[in-house]
Amino acid sequence: MSKKILVIGSLNMDLVTEARELPAPGETVLGRSLSYIPGGKGANQAVAAAKLGARVSMLGRVGADDFAARLIDNLRGAGVNTENIKGCAGVNTGAALICVDARGENSIVVIAGANEKCDEAFLKENSALFENYDYIMLQLEIPLGAVGYAINKTAGLGKTIVLNHAPMTVELDEELLAKVSYLTPNENELARLYKRLFPADGRRLAGDNVEMARVLAERLGIKIAVTLGAAGAVLTDGKNSTHFKGRQVDVVDTTAAGDCFNAAFVAALASGKTEPEAMGFANAAAAIAVTRKGAQTSLPSLAEVDFTYRNT
Repeated sequence: MSKKILVIGSLNMDLVTEARELPAPGETVLGRSLSYIPGGKGANQAVAAAKLGARVSMLGRVGADDFAARLIDNLRGAGVNTENIKGCAGVNTGAALICVDARGENSIVVIAGANEKCDEAFLKENSALFENYDYIMLQLEIPLGAVGYAINKTAGLGKTIVLNHAPMTVELDEELLAKVSYLTPNENELARLYKRLFPADGRRLAGDNVEMARVLAERLGIKIAVTLGAAGAVLTDGKNSTHFKGRQVDVVDTTAAGDCFNAAFVAALASGKTEPEAMGFANAAAAIAVTRKGAQTSLPSLAEVDFTYRNT
């Protein structure tokens, strides 16, 4: 039976508009549509993992509004255990304003709302949960103190900790990063992390994502799985690095592609797949997600990913 996954993170309602191009600073563009789509990095990863057959629970906060019920219903519909998602009176549910251009690229503004209440105090109240799960998934759309507490608490319990170091509006210190099992940045987040930890490094390894990931993994003593968009992904332990080629697809919307990759990677590991198998599985899942619009609406089923993984 698959090992159990606890996702600690954000729940947002995504307000998505499509436009011919993303607006430049000071520019107004005309949108073609407006959709309300369940999102939030934490919720995206929970839904994606559940749809891929994993046993998933979510720990997080929502506000006192209509969005809260819609987000929880969507999680339940995907098979996520939602009993540990708690409401907050007088606070809005988190939201994200997303503009998607004709190439499928996006720009995102996140309003934390109730996600700010998924803080260290809230996690301490629910810390007994941590002992019941094998994998702990974290992102950076909840307060940094909560993420740090979760890492310290679960590292002490010997759990497998997967940290998606996104969004890059906040940064964890090196001591905490060294306690995670897998760090999963994209190529931009990887470059920023490298620059922060090696500020005097004149090489900067400009554009060499494989070597930057290897050097970081070696310094931190952890494993890093960096996503490279169409170029695929790299897994390194600081000594050995493997590049997993991307799949050529027609990109419609990149929203939640990284969340899909993370969830698929962990779901695959939890089901007993090896790391190389999990990386290939995650690449296949993300390749499907970018061919569809929206966050949770783009996430594929286990049957779809299995078919893509085994036949292409």
